[in-house]
Order: sequence, then C-alpha cells, then structure tokens
Amino acid sequence: MTHQQHTVDRRSLLIGSAALAVGAAASTALPETAFAAPATRDAPPAQWSGTAFVDDYKTNTTDNLSIDTNAAVRILSGIEAIWQTGSSWDNGIVVDTKVLADNLAYCADITTARTPAESKASYIHDRQHQSYSALAGLGPLEAVYKAGAKAVTSITGAPDGLPDGKISDSVPADAPAGSATGAGATDSDLGKVVELVNTVRGNYSSSNPGKYTYQYPRPWRLNPDSEVVETEGLPILGVPVYETEVSAAVQLLRQRSDEPETDGGYPSGHTNAAWLASIALAYAIPERFQELLVRAADVGHTRILAGMHSPVDVIGGRILATALAAAILYDGDNSELKAAAREQAVAYLGAQTGTDADGLFSYAHREGPDTDPFADRDAGRARITERLTYVLERSGQSEDLTVPKGAEVLLETRLPYLDGEQRRQVLRTTALPSGYALLDGPEQWGRLDLFTAADGYGRFDGDVRVVMDADLGGFCAADAWRNDIGGSGKLHKSGSGSLTLSGDNAFTGEVYLEAGTIRAASATALGTGDVNIKGGALAVEVPVEVGGDYTQSGAVLDAIVANSDEPALTVAGTVHLETGSVLRIGLDPQRPPAPGVEFPVIAAQKIEGEFDTVELGIDGYTATATYSKRQLTIRID
Repeated sequence: MTHQQHTVDRRSLLIGSAALAVGAAASTALPETAFAAPATRDAPPAQWSGTAFVDDYKTNTTDNLSIDTNAAVRILSGIEAIWQTGSSWDNGIVVDTKVLADNLAYCADITTARTPAESKASYIHDRQHQSYSALAGLGPLEAVYKAGAKAVTSITGAPDGLPDGKISDSVPADAPAGSATGAGATDSDLGKVVELVNTVRGNYSSSNPGKYTYQYPRPWRLNPDSEVVETEGLPILGVPVYETEVSAAVQLLRQRSDEPETDGGYPSGHTNAAWLASIALAYAIPERFQELLVRAADVGHTRILAGMHSPVDVIGGRILATALAAAILYDGDNSELKAAAREQAVAYLGAQTGTDADGLFSYAHREGPDTDPFADRDAGRARITERLTYVLERSGQSEDLTVPKGAEVLLETRLPYLDGEQRRQVLRTTALPSGYALLDGPEQWGRLDLFTAADGYGRFDGDVRVVMDADLGGFCAADAWRNDIGGSGKLHKSGSGSLTLSGDNAFTGEVYLEAGTIRAASATALGTGDVNIKGGALAVEVPVEVGGDYTQSGAVLDAIVANSDEPALTVAGTVHLETGSVLRIGLDPQRPPAPGVEFPVIAAQKIEGEFDTVELGIDGYTATATYSKRQLTIRID
C-alpha cells in the first residue's frame, strides 16, 4: 500500500482551529519543497461535534488510515497546524517553522548533553517492556506488586557499546514459574490488574496508524529545517548525519528501522505504551496515581534523550494514550474487569503490607526521596508540567475546555466520592489553556492535565457538594485538594470523611460544613467568603483567614495553636458562636506550655456568643476562655 493510497481524503475534513485551514491551504498552494509561514492560532479551537472518540476508538486499526475513518488519526490531527504530510514520507511540508525548528533544536541540545548513564537508561527504556517500566511508579509498592504479579524482565542493564544485534525483552531463565514480562501474568495473585493493563494496551491501542498517516520523520532523519537528509536506511556508524546531529544512544543504533516509509516519529509508540500502562495501573492503584503519571512522562522523555523521537512525537504519544485509556476504561464491556482489578489490588497489596484501604496510601508514600524517586511532589510536578507542552508556544485567548466524552472515567478511582459530572468539572477547571498546536486537535484530549486534576478542582464555577463516606475507606475516608481554587461557587461538605484544603484559594462562595471534617492546611484554604460550620469539625492546622463571616453551630472548631502568637482564625467579618459550639485546642505534647500562658484563638471584627465547651488535647491542663468584642484568647493552667 502506498502513502497516497492510505491517506486518500485525509485532508478533506478540516477540524479544530483556523490553523488547520491555514495548513491545508499551504499544502495545496505551495510546492512540496517550500516552507509555509507559521500558522496563525489566534482563533479559539472549534468544539468537536462529530462522533466521540470513546464511541469510535475501535476504528484505530491499520485498515483505517485517514481522519475520516480512524478515530485515533483524527484526534492526532492537531499536527496539521505545524506539519503537512507530503505525497511520500520524505517530502512533507513545514507549516510552522518556529515550532518545528524548536522541536529539532531541543533534540540536538538534549542528545548532545546526554551523559553515558542517560544513554544506558534510554536503552533500558527502549528495550524493556513498557508495562514493566511503568511499575517503578509504584514506589514502595513496586516490589510487592512484582512479586504478586510475577512480573519480570531480562533488560536490567545496558551494554557499554553497540550490541551485536537487536535485543528484545524476555522471561529470564531463572524467573519463577509462571512469570511474564510486562505487567505480569494473568494467572497470578494480581492477575486482574495485569489483565486490565493488557486490555488498555490491547488490540486498538497501536500508534502505527498515526505514524503511517502523518509520516513526520524521526529527528535523526531531518536537518534543522525539517528537510529529510537520510534516505538510505541507517547512517554509517560514527558519522554525523548533519552538523547539529541528533545522535542516538550508541546502544540503540541497531534498533533503528531502515524502512523510513513505515517508521514515522509521530506519535511516539513507546510513549503511548508507557502512558497506557501507567494510567491503567493508576486506575487499579490510585494511591500512586500522580507518581505513575510522572513515571510515564519520564519514560516518554527518554525517547528524546535516546535520539529516537522529538518532543512533538512524545506529546502525540501522550495525547493518544490518554484518549485510548479513557475509551477502554469507559467501555461497558470492561466494567467488571476494572472493578475486579481495583478490588484485587486493595485486597492483595493490603494483605502483603498489613494495611487496609485507609492505610494503603500511607504505606505507598512511607519512603523518602532517597528510596522513592517520585516522593518529591514538587519535583514531579515540575517535570510533568514541562513535558505536557515541551517546545510548544501558545497564542490567542484561552477558551474553556469542553471535556471529551468519557474522560471522567480517568478519575473514577482517584476521586471516588465525586460523581461523573463533578469529575468532568475537575478536568475542565484544571485543563491546560487552549492555543497550543497539537493539543487543540479534535476533542482536545491533549489539554487534560491528570496530575493537577488528581488534586481536585481548579475553580468552583458553581456550588460544589462533596459527600465523603469514611466507611468506604480509601479516598472516601480522607483526601486532599492541593490546587489553588478560584471561582465564585460554594463548597458544601457532608458525609463522615475528611477533606483537606491546602491551596492558595480565592473562591468567593461560602464554605458550608454539614458533617465530617474539613482540614484547613493553608492560610487561604477557606477562600474569601463566609464560613458556616453546622456539623462535624473544622480543623485549623495553621493560622487561617476567613474573608467574610464565621458561623458555628453544633460543631467543633479543632484549632492547633502550637504555642503561636497568631490567632488560629482571623475573621474579616463577624463570628457567630451558636448553641452546641465546641472549641478543641490542640497543643504540642512535646513542648507543653508554661502555666498561665495565653494564646489568641480568634480575632474578628466582632464576636457574638461563646463556645459551650472548651476542650484541651493534652492531659493535666485546664483552659479558660476570655472573650472581648474582637478577640478570644485561651489561658492554659
């Protein structure tokens, strides 16, 4: 089959933004060797109104190689804002010279600076089964998982130089009976989790249709102007391809394909596979949700380090995997499997670690950065944030994302106390802005930021009601929203579970606590509006500001004063203390206060009423409350 045959009518459906129209015009008006001006992306992308990817994902086969016939090819068509496929693999047209020049410059820079250790790591990620590579994201649970799943690999190191031939992963001869590469064996103690990973990486999850259709060459076949410079198969070893060479790790030179017409770079297949496996594992083991995503981003990055792919390729692999994972998890045929995988993971991992659903999260994060490479959340966030866009530049005004159908399933186990529509709002309010080439393709799957979404809402655009049942365990018993939450909506918390807010929050609606616990772990955790505590407990872990009035009735204010001179609550408006109000003071038992010490607890414009009860969280002391018009202090004796 020729390229012209399998891309027939590929450009007949112009989708997304004005950029695609510019790209299409360029492809017909310019000769094949010409270079178009950068595409204009000032117009917001049009919302997709055709068949949803999750309803059409099974068209992703090599029998369907056009936007019209293949859903995966369609959602990857954002590349047409920067690159137009030619009549053959080696005469494509550059639409956005700036993006593609930056794309190749990044490859040259990173491979030039690559260390021998990075070369070897790139070899391991290239040759190791991607589902096995993903397991490192499990951190303290990795060894437990591998034992239970009988997951093994033969790629545990890299040679110093060039291997004699191509190397593939396999089951080592000394592996336990029944072992398997990848995520493990389906007849193991974690067989349902393995089956889920294999299903997500199943028959319709290939990157090849996209590669065959778009034929954006790998970086080592291009010069800085994106002209093809290598047409005779493999370059001679040790001879630069061009002056600013994108050099492959020497260990991988024999892994290169010598059939460029079927070896496109976009999207990266290894990246697609790593993200698919990581998202499937994150569904079954959401206690390591964010860490698994960072692991996927790290594996994808090694494709650039290896000299095998460019940032554009790696971004495409992530986009494809995000949509495919959502579609397969959303598919009703897989409902029983995904539920069984989650249940099995909790049961097996809990039994092996001596934890229940509530304790598994703590166990999964018990190690520090010396033993868990993903323990530093800030470092992980920085890495994955950079790699969501790499060299892409955005332009134009951002438009809210219309969340692709079915995408909410990706957060189903990570935010189990929210319903589907609420998870969609989380995805919408944490999405990347529009205006990025590639990400603005049909349905805009590339704009989803799952790492940030795992930390809860980015905005309250309407009233948000959260019901958390501690009896269900896991995240239903306790969770934390770490994002900086804006918007004008209200947070209404009920149920017996505990929700921690730790962002720099600016939402203007009320915080209304009906039951359970809200933990305020930052000064602005409660937003800028009123706070109404009608049941349960408000736990103030640091000095907290209330932007409006504070009302408490039949509930507990659990304030940790920690020998501080700053009030636990500083209220801009009036404090209303009504019947049934309890104040519970937390003190540091390691540093008990001297008798007679006074602590400010509340400072306000006005205080009305008193607490019915004042309790101390340390034995052997008594507390005396003193009220003035604007302040409540506690004397400890």
